[in-house]
Amino acid sequence: MNRPGNLLLVLAGVTLAAAVASAGQAKPAVTPPAAETQKPNDEGAPKKLVPPVRGEATIGYLKPVSKREGNMIVTTIKIKNLSNGAIAGLKVDEFWYDKAGDPVTGSQPFRYRKPLQPGEVIEVVLKVPTNPKMDRNQYKFEHANGTIKTTLLPKL
Repeated sequence: MNRPGNLLLVLAGVTLAAAVASAGQAKPAVTPPAAETQKPNDEGAPKKLVPPVRGEATIGYLKPVSKREGNMIVTTIKIKNLSNGAIAGLKVDEFWYDKAGDPVTGSQPFRYRKPLQPGEVIEVVLKVPTNPKMDRNQYKFEHANGTIKTTLLPKL
């Protein structure tokens, strides 16, 4: 007589035998990618972790380029990290003032989500709605661990 319990035991035995047989098979050799053979500037190359800057960080930037697009003023700034450490939590704000020096409008803050590595260059895009009272603007640079000293560069 065939019982359901015997069927379960047979199925469990077959499964166990298949698992033991597959574990005994030779696995193909997997070689990890050699980090020594890749150059640090190659795309896809593993990046070394650099500790973040504490206190004052230094960045260099090119002269900002502002263009009017519809009812918005779009400003692009190329920024390069001149510090020896990474800049974590980089934030850039733009503020606009009228002729009397009163604030008129500002942009949504730009935040760079990854640490800005030493020597790395990024492009910051700031968008501000236009206002007829706009006369001059100002940029504010900050990071998570302190202040930022800026330097206007002729080229990057």
